[in-house]
Amino acid sequence: MSLTRRHLLAASVATVALGPRLARADAGVTEGRILFGEAAAFDGPAAALGTGMRTGILAAFAEINGQGGIAGRKLELASIDDGYEPTQSIEATRKLIDEDKVFALIGPVGTPTCAATQPIAAAANVPFIAPFTGAEFLRAAAMTNVVNLRASYFQETEHMVERLTHDLGCTHIAIMYQDDAYGRAGLDGVKAALGRRNLPLAAEGTYERNTVAVKGAVLAVRKGNPDAVIMIGAYKPCAEFIKLARKTRLDGPFVNISFVGSEALAKELGPEGAGVVITQVVPFPYDGAIQVVGRYQAALKALDAAAAPGFVSLEGYLAGRLAIAALQRLSGEPTRAGLMQAFIQGGPFDFGGFAVRFAPGHNQGSDQVFLTVLQADGSFRPVTALTRGAS
Repeated sequence: MSLTRRHLLAASVATVALGPRLARADAGVTEGRILFGEAAAFDGPAAALGTGMRTGILAAFAEINGQGGIAGRKLELASIDDGYEPTQSIEATRKLIDEDKVFALIGPVGTPTCAATQPIAAAANVPFIAPFTGAEFLRAAAMTNVVNLRASYFQETEHMVERLTHDLGCTHIAIMYQDDAYGRAGLDGVKAALGRRNLPLAAEGTYERNTVAVKGAVLAVRKGNPDAVIMIGAYKPCAEFIKLARKTRLDGPFVNISFVGSEALAKELGPEGAGVVITQVVPFPYDGAIQVVGRYQAALKALDAAAAPGFVSLEGYLAGRLAIAALQRLSGEPTRAGLMQAFIQGGPFDFGGFAVRFAPGHNQGSDQVFLTVLQADGSFRPVTALTRGAS
């Protein structure tokens, strides 16, 4: 499905009649639906991230709608392409809140875009659910309208550095990062993790968001003669960096953060992706023996028989399931305040193989970080430790 400027996406089923209203519902709630909004990239070099999150959310919504929805209301998702640019994301978010009158925002993609739009949502008392970013600022206690599903970038980068130093004995670790709030969040995490081990950063290279101009970054990183490179970027520039680096005999290991978009990175790299490491913040999406993954695979197939499982769409599905679980805990008419209370004070959410828990002053549900290694055929292998030359 192609996207232009603005689209309304709904997982539609027949709804049952509602009983008498117990209280006045908030914006985005009618007798037949609850409307969520998502501002994300659906075009450009980060498009796979926005489309993956949207697909997963829609799969979760279609699943619950097929069971009668939430008290007879179907869940719908209004999506607007923000091009992974803060100024466009501000416009998109304002449209979702002011014109579409969404009940809550879900699955926004990116650190710089979320930094620009979260204050808009907060000012309107709109919940900001499961942003696709691990940025620390969204985890501050003051962010009372934010619910983070995933582990933070600091936790991912700590895991990267621990595995590189402990498993492989690396002591000269460099970084390549996107030169914006996202990349600098990763940079801060890497420096902190290295500092805890009394190690300096070997070198750093940068590139501009929404470009693949990484040649300068390759040259800068090479000067540090690193024995490993951590990468904080999106799939297209990261793939270009790895290809250029290997041509100049800088051969990693290359360790990418979850935001990169694993399946899209694998597609960009082809056989050259063998051995590339990616940290993940959700369970392995290809293991149907994990209860929540089995449900995700079935919901994804029901939504789109041609859709392939992946880490990003699984995160979107979990975001949708989280919103659904909180709504199911409400009594009376859905309100934004009630939804946030259900997240923070309602106890743990266990989806079967992936559990999250929030508390007052603590808005991050999961601390889990997983490790995967890309194979030459484009598949992924989950691992618990790194080994030299293994793919």
